[in-house]
Amino acid sequence: MTTTVFESPLGFVRITGDENGVSAISCKDVSGAENSPENTMAAPVRIAVEQLQDYFSGGRKSFDFPLNPAGTAFQQTVWRALLDVPFGTTLSYLTLSRRIGDEKAIRAVAAANGRNPLWIVVPCHRIIGSDGSLTGYAGGLWRKQWLLEHEGAFARSNQLSLF
Repeated sequence: MTTTVFESPLGFVRITGDENGVSAISCKDVSGAENSPENTMAAPVRIAVEQLQDYFSGGRKSFDFPLNPAGTAFQQTVWRALLDVPFGTTLSYLTLSRRIGDEKAIRAVAAANGRNPLWIVVPCHRIIGSDGSLTGYAGGLWRKQWLLEHEGAFARSNQLSLF
């Protein structure tokens, strides 16, 4: 398992993974971790750094490195559904619940969304309240707003897309 940290416009991005894929991406106000030596860094981690830096500079809208997050079967289902939310758009928690086939699972979907270990890449920041509010975000609502503005979710109209 290798870990690396780099500075982004939102703080320090920490990426952990191995040759099977990236297992965690998070962002903090302080570094909090030492980098693995570059020559021992797993290829998916190295690619993730490059692609995330490209995303922050405005040159990337999607990611294509291997992912390997740990989670329950239900969490994995929600995280896979998040991968289908396009860059620059938003969905409500209710709409996401409907997409996975269980409208009544909205609270469980929100909980799984909150446990997403792959910040930005599995775009939980694109999920908002049914009223368009920026509800719950582990990295802080200011980061969620920055990401949505960066992706143009606010630029296309004054209201967020719920569908």
